[in-house]
Amino acid sequence: MYIPTYEDMLAAHERIQPHIRRTPVRTSAFLNELTGAELFFKCENFQEPGAFKVRGATNAVFGLDEEQAKKGVATHSSGNHASCLSYAAMLRGIPCNVVMPRTAPQAKKDTVRRYGGRITECEPSTSSREETFAKVQAETGGDFVHPYNDHRVIAGQGTCAKEFVEQTDGLDMVVAPIGGGGMISGTCLTLSNLAPETQVIAAEPEQADDAYRSFKAGYIIADDAPTTVADGLLVPLKDLTWHFVSNHVSEIYTASDAEIIDAMKLIWKHLRIVMEPSSAVPLATILKNKDAFAAKRVGLIVTGGNVDLDKLPWMNS
Repeated sequence: MYIPTYEDMLAAHERIQPHIRRTPVRTSAFLNELTGAELFFKCENFQEPGAFKVRGATNAVFGLDEEQAKKGVATHSSGNHASCLSYAAMLRGIPCNVVMPRTAPQAKKDTVRRYGGRITECEPSTSSREETFAKVQAETGGDFVHPYNDHRVIAGQGTCAKEFVEQTDGLDMVVAPIGGGGMISGTCLTLSNLAPETQVIAAEPEQADDAYRSFKAGYIIADDAPTTVADGLLVPLKDLTWHFVSNHVSEIYTASDAEIIDAMKLIWKHLRIVMEPSSAVPLATILKNKDAFAAKRVGLIVTGGNVDLDKLPWMNS
Protein backbone atom coordinates (compact mmCIF):
# COMPACT_ATOMS: atom_id res chain seq x y z
CA MET A 1 0.00 0.00 0.00
CA TYR A 2 1.59 3.23 -1.15
CA ILE A 3 0.68 6.17 1.09
CA PRO A 4 0.75 9.47 -0.83
CA THR A 5 3.08 12.18 0.45
CA TYR A 6 2.86 15.95 0.67
CA GLU A 7 5.21 16.08 -2.35
CA ASP A 8 2.68 13.94 -4.29
CA MET A 9 -0.01 16.51 -3.48
CA LEU A 10 2.19 19.38 -4.66
CA ALA A 11 2.99 17.51 -7.89
CA ALA A 12 -0.74 16.84 -8.36
CA HIS A 13 -1.53 20.53 -7.96
CA GLU A 14 0.98 21.39 -10.66
CA ARG A 15 -0.36 18.67 -12.98
CA ILE A 16 -4.06 19.50 -12.69
CA GLN A 17 -3.90 23.31 -12.58
CA PRO A 18 -4.52 23.80 -16.33
CA HIS A 19 -7.64 21.60 -16.17
CA ILE A 20 -9.51 22.55 -12.98
CA ARG A 21 -10.90 25.68 -11.34
CA ARG A 22 -9.54 27.35 -8.24
CA THR A 23 -12.94 27.49 -6.60
CA PRO A 24 -14.11 30.49 -4.55
CA VAL A 25 -14.68 30.67 -0.79
CA ARG A 26 -18.02 32.10 0.34
CA THR A 27 -19.25 33.36 3.72
CA SER A 28 -22.64 34.19 5.23
CA ALA A 29 -23.26 36.55 8.14
CA PHE A 30 -26.58 34.77 8.78
CA LEU A 31 -24.99 31.31 9.01
CA ASN A 32 -22.20 32.67 11.23
CA GLU A 33 -24.80 34.05 13.61
CA LEU A 34 -26.85 30.86 13.50
CA THR A 35 -23.90 28.61 14.37
CA GLY A 36 -21.88 30.92 16.62
CA ALA A 37 -18.81 30.19 14.46
CA GLU A 38 -17.07 31.94 11.58
CA LEU A 39 -17.78 29.72 8.58
CA PHE A 40 -15.93 29.59 5.26
CA PHE A 41 -17.44 27.54 2.43
CA LYS A 42 -15.04 26.21 -0.24
CA CYS A 43 -17.32 25.85 -3.27
CA GLU A 44 -16.16 22.74 -5.11
CA ASN A 45 -19.66 22.58 -6.62
CA PHE A 46 -18.32 25.25 -9.01
CA GLN A 47 -15.91 22.81 -10.69
CA GLU A 48 -16.88 22.15 -14.33
CA PRO A 49 -18.25 18.62 -13.63
CA GLY A 50 -19.80 19.96 -10.42
CA ALA A 51 -17.68 18.19 -7.79
CA PHE A 52 -14.30 18.13 -6.03
CA LYS A 53 -13.59 14.67 -7.46
CA VAL A 54 -12.35 16.24 -10.68
CA ARG A 55 -9.12 16.95 -8.79
CA GLY A 56 -8.22 13.32 -8.05
CA ALA A 57 -9.59 12.05 -11.36
CA THR A 58 -7.59 14.58 -13.37
CA ASN A 59 -4.41 13.79 -11.44
CA ALA A 60 -4.83 10.07 -12.21
CA VAL A 61 -5.71 10.55 -15.90
CA PHE A 62 -2.92 13.01 -16.69
CA GLY A 63 -0.41 10.93 -14.73
CA LEU A 64 -0.83 7.90 -17.06
CA ASP A 65 1.90 7.06 -19.54
CA GLU A 66 0.98 7.03 -23.23
CA GLU A 67 0.80 3.23 -23.45
CA GLN A 68 -1.71 2.86 -20.61
CA ALA A 69 -3.65 5.93 -21.70
CA LYS A 70 -4.55 4.21 -25.01
CA LYS A 71 -6.58 1.61 -23.08
CA GLY A 72 -8.26 4.38 -21.12
CA VAL A 73 -9.55 4.31 -17.56
CA ALA A 74 -12.29 2.44 -15.71
CA THR A 75 -14.03 2.85 -12.37
CA HIS A 76 -17.16 2.22 -10.31
CA SER A 77 -19.03 5.15 -8.76
CA SER A 78 -22.45 6.30 -7.60
CA GLY A 79 -22.04 9.46 -9.63
CA ASN A 80 -19.55 12.25 -9.03
CA HIS A 81 -16.34 10.27 -9.47
CA ALA A 82 -17.85 8.73 -12.61
CA SER A 83 -18.62 12.10 -14.16
CA CYS A 84 -15.30 13.62 -13.08
CA LEU A 85 -13.26 10.71 -14.46
CA SER A 86 -15.25 10.85 -17.72
CA TYR A 87 -14.55 14.58 -17.90
CA ALA A 88 -10.80 14.15 -17.31
CA ALA A 89 -10.66 11.30 -19.86
CA MET A 90 -12.49 13.49 -22.38
CA LEU A 91 -9.90 16.26 -21.85
CA ARG A 92 -7.09 13.79 -22.59
CA GLY A 93 -9.03 12.09 -25.41
CA ILE A 94 -9.05 8.58 -23.93
CA PRO A 95 -11.88 6.07 -23.23
CA CYS A 96 -13.64 5.85 -19.84
CA ASN A 97 -15.78 2.91 -18.68
CA VAL A 98 -17.92 3.31 -15.58
CA VAL A 99 -19.97 0.90 -13.45
CA MET A 100 -22.86 2.74 -11.74
CA PRO A 101 -25.72 1.52 -9.51
CA ARG A 102 -29.00 1.48 -11.45
CA THR A 103 -30.44 3.67 -8.64
CA ALA A 104 -27.87 6.46 -9.16
CA PRO A 105 -29.53 9.83 -9.86
CA GLN A 106 -30.44 10.31 -13.50
CA ALA A 107 -28.72 13.72 -13.46
CA LYS A 108 -25.41 12.01 -12.62
CA LYS A 109 -25.83 9.36 -15.34
CA ASP A 110 -26.62 12.09 -17.87
CA THR A 111 -23.45 13.97 -16.91
CA VAL A 112 -21.27 10.86 -17.34
CA ARG A 113 -22.69 10.27 -20.82
CA ARG A 114 -22.31 13.93 -21.75
CA TYR A 115 -18.58 13.66 -21.09
CA GLY A 116 -18.32 10.47 -23.16
CA GLY A 117 -18.25 7.91 -20.33
CA ARG A 118 -19.69 4.45 -21.11
CA ILE A 119 -21.97 3.19 -18.30
CA THR A 120 -22.59 -0.40 -17.20
CA GLU A 121 -25.29 -0.59 -14.51
CA CYS A 122 -25.18 -2.78 -11.39
CA GLU A 123 -27.33 -3.41 -8.32
CA PRO A 124 -27.03 -0.80 -5.50
CA SER A 125 -24.66 -2.74 -3.26
CA THR A 126 -20.90 -2.73 -2.82
CA SER A 127 -20.67 -6.44 -3.70
CA SER A 128 -22.62 -6.09 -6.98
CA ARG A 129 -20.62 -2.99 -7.88
CA GLU A 130 -17.28 -4.78 -7.44
CA GLU A 131 -18.38 -7.97 -9.29
CA THR A 132 -19.70 -6.00 -12.28
CA PHE A 133 -16.58 -3.84 -12.36
CA ALA A 134 -14.25 -6.86 -12.44
CA LYS A 135 -15.97 -8.01 -15.67
CA VAL A 136 -15.83 -4.56 -17.29
CA GLN A 137 -12.16 -4.09 -16.50
CA ALA A 138 -11.27 -7.56 -17.79
CA GLU A 139 -12.95 -6.68 -21.10
CA THR A 140 -11.44 -3.20 -21.54
CA GLY A 141 -8.03 -3.32 -19.84
CA GLY A 142 -8.60 0.26 -18.62
CA ASP A 143 -6.51 1.57 -15.72
CA PHE A 144 -8.59 1.25 -12.54
CA VAL A 145 -8.97 4.65 -10.92
CA HIS A 146 -10.66 3.85 -7.61
CA PRO A 147 -13.09 6.57 -6.45
CA TYR A 148 -11.08 7.11 -3.26
CA ASN A 149 -8.74 4.25 -2.30
CA ASP A 150 -6.05 5.35 -4.77
CA HIS A 151 -2.94 7.34 -3.88
CA ARG A 152 -3.25 9.47 -7.06
CA VAL A 153 -6.84 10.35 -6.23
CA ILE A 154 -6.06 11.23 -2.60
CA ALA A 155 -3.11 13.42 -3.66
CA GLY A 156 -5.43 15.21 -6.10
CA GLN A 157 -8.16 15.74 -3.51
CA GLY A 158 -5.54 17.19 -1.15
CA THR A 159 -5.09 20.15 -3.51
CA CYS A 160 -8.47 21.51 -2.36
CA ALA A 161 -7.19 22.02 1.22
CA LYS A 162 -4.02 23.66 -0.13
CA GLU A 163 -6.11 26.29 -1.91
CA PHE A 164 -8.42 26.64 1.10
CA VAL A 165 -5.52 27.49 3.42
CA GLU A 166 -4.19 30.01 0.90
CA GLN A 167 -7.62 31.66 0.51
CA THR A 168 -8.37 32.04 4.23
CA ASP A 169 -6.25 33.57 6.96
CA GLY A 170 -5.86 30.39 8.99
CA LEU A 171 -8.61 27.96 10.05
CA ASP A 172 -9.15 26.24 13.40
CA MET A 173 -11.00 23.35 11.77
CA VAL A 174 -11.92 22.01 8.36
CA VAL A 175 -15.10 19.93 8.11
CA ALA A 176 -15.76 17.72 5.09
CA PRO A 177 -18.27 14.95 4.36
CA ILE A 178 -17.08 11.36 4.62
CA GLY A 179 -18.15 8.34 2.61
CA GLY A 180 -15.18 6.36 1.37
CA GLY A 181 -12.87 9.04 2.73
CA GLY A 182 -11.06 10.39 -0.35
CA MET A 183 -11.63 14.07 0.36
CA ILE A 184 -11.03 13.64 4.09
CA SER A 185 -7.79 11.74 3.38
CA GLY A 186 -6.55 14.42 0.99
CA THR A 187 -7.46 17.08 3.55
CA CYS A 188 -5.54 15.20 6.26
CA LEU A 189 -2.54 14.75 3.95
CA THR A 190 -2.33 18.48 3.19
CA LEU A 191 -3.22 19.97 6.57
CA SER A 192 -1.01 17.66 8.62
CA ASN A 193 1.92 19.14 6.65
CA LEU A 194 0.78 22.67 5.79
CA ALA A 195 -1.29 23.61 8.86
CA PRO A 196 -0.91 20.90 11.53
CA GLU A 197 -2.73 23.06 14.10
CA THR A 198 -5.95 22.87 12.01
CA GLN A 199 -8.23 20.04 13.10
CA VAL A 200 -9.85 17.81 10.49
CA ILE A 201 -13.47 16.89 11.28
CA ALA A 202 -15.53 14.41 9.25
CA ALA A 203 -19.31 14.71 8.83
CA GLU A 204 -21.45 11.66 8.03
CA PRO A 205 -25.14 10.76 7.57
CA GLU A 206 -26.60 8.83 10.54
CA GLN A 207 -28.12 6.33 8.12
CA ALA A 208 -24.72 5.51 6.59
CA ASP A 209 -22.50 5.95 9.65
CA ASP A 210 -19.96 3.16 9.10
CA ALA A 211 -17.02 5.62 9.21
CA TYR A 212 -18.25 6.93 12.58
CA ARG A 213 -18.57 3.38 13.94
CA SER A 214 -15.16 2.43 12.48
CA PHE A 215 -13.60 5.52 14.08
CA LYS A 216 -15.01 4.59 17.50
CA ALA A 217 -14.16 0.88 17.18
CA GLY A 218 -10.63 1.36 15.85
CA TYR A 219 -11.06 -0.85 12.76
CA ILE A 220 -13.01 -0.67 9.49
CA ILE A 221 -16.70 -1.54 9.70
CA ALA A 222 -18.33 -1.70 6.26
CA ASP A 223 -22.05 -1.56 5.44
CA ASP A 224 -23.03 -3.18 2.14
CA ALA A 225 -26.01 -1.10 1.03
CA PRO A 226 -27.01 1.77 3.35
CA THR A 227 -29.71 4.25 2.26
CA THR A 228 -29.61 7.98 2.94
CA VAL A 229 -30.56 11.20 1.18
CA ALA A 230 -26.80 11.89 0.96
CA ASP A 231 -26.33 9.53 -2.00
CA GLY A 232 -22.66 10.46 -2.47
CA LEU A 233 -21.69 9.02 0.94
CA LEU A 234 -22.80 5.39 0.65
CA VAL A 235 -19.43 3.65 0.34
CA PRO A 236 -17.20 2.23 3.10
CA LEU A 237 -13.66 3.19 4.09
CA LYS A 238 -10.78 1.18 2.62
CA ASP A 239 -7.23 0.55 3.87
CA LEU A 240 -5.66 3.69 2.38
CA THR A 241 -8.35 6.11 3.54
CA TRP A 242 -8.54 4.37 6.90
CA HIS A 243 -4.82 5.17 7.37
CA PHE A 244 -5.59 8.90 7.16
CA VAL A 245 -8.86 8.77 9.11
CA SER A 246 -7.41 6.75 11.99
CA ASN A 247 -4.24 8.85 12.23
CA HIS A 248 -5.38 12.42 11.52
CA VAL A 249 -9.14 12.94 11.95
CA SER A 250 -10.01 14.61 15.27
CA GLU A 251 -13.71 13.70 15.37
CA ILE A 252 -16.57 12.35 13.25
CA TYR A 253 -20.05 13.80 13.76
CA THR A 254 -23.30 12.50 12.26
CA ALA A 255 -26.59 14.08 11.22
CA SER A 256 -30.01 12.65 10.36
CA ASP A 257 -31.50 12.90 6.87
CA ALA A 258 -33.98 15.52 8.13
CA GLU A 259 -31.10 17.61 9.56
CA ILE A 260 -29.17 17.26 6.30
CA ILE A 261 -32.16 18.49 4.27
CA ASP A 262 -32.65 21.44 6.63
CA ALA A 263 -28.96 22.40 6.26
CA MET A 264 -29.19 22.03 2.49
CA LYS A 265 -32.13 24.46 2.40
CA LEU A 266 -30.22 26.96 4.56
CA ILE A 267 -27.23 26.91 2.21
CA TRP A 268 -29.40 27.22 -0.89
CA LYS A 269 -31.20 30.18 0.71
CA HIS A 270 -28.33 32.08 2.34
CA LEU A 271 -25.32 31.26 0.15
CA ARG A 272 -27.56 31.07 -2.94
CA ILE A 273 -25.67 28.13 -4.38
CA VAL A 274 -26.87 24.78 -5.70
CA MET A 275 -25.40 21.87 -3.79
CA GLU A 276 -26.29 18.24 -3.28
CA PRO A 277 -27.36 16.64 0.03
CA SER A 278 -23.90 15.14 0.72
CA SER A 279 -22.44 18.66 0.72
CA ALA A 280 -24.88 19.80 3.43
CA VAL A 281 -23.75 17.21 5.98
CA PRO A 282 -20.93 19.39 7.42
CA LEU A 283 -23.30 22.29 8.19
CA ALA A 284 -25.88 19.85 9.59
CA THR A 285 -23.32 18.44 12.04
CA ILE A 286 -22.14 21.94 13.06
CA LEU A 287 -25.72 23.02 13.80
CA LYS A 288 -26.17 19.84 15.85
CA ASN A 289 -22.90 20.27 17.82
CA LYS A 290 -22.64 24.05 18.15
CA ASP A 291 -20.54 23.93 21.32
CA ALA A 292 -17.73 22.08 19.54
CA PHE A 293 -17.45 24.84 16.92
CA ALA A 294 -18.38 27.97 18.90
CA ALA A 295 -16.15 31.01 18.25
CA LYS A 296 -13.92 28.97 15.89
CA ARG A 297 -12.90 29.71 12.31
CA VAL A 298 -14.33 26.71 10.48
CA GLY A 299 -13.81 25.72 6.85
CA LEU A 300 -16.50 23.62 5.18
CA ILE A 301 -15.90 21.87 1.87
CA VAL A 302 -18.98 22.05 -0.37
CA THR A 303 -18.12 18.85 -2.20
CA GLY A 304 -20.60 18.89 -5.09
CA GLY A 305 -23.62 20.42 -6.77
CA ASN A 306 -24.92 17.59 -8.96
CA VAL A 307 -28.53 17.30 -7.85
CA ASP A 308 -31.63 16.36 -9.80
CA LEU A 309 -33.64 19.61 -9.80
CA ASP A 310 -36.86 17.69 -10.50
CA LYS A 311 -36.37 15.51 -7.40
CA LEU A 312 -35.11 17.77 -4.61
CA PRO A 313 -35.20 15.96 -1.25
CA TRP A 314 -37.69 18.33 0.36
CA MET A 315 -40.21 17.87 -2.45
CA ASN A 316 -41.36 14.59 -0.88
CA SER A 317 -41.14 15.66 2.77
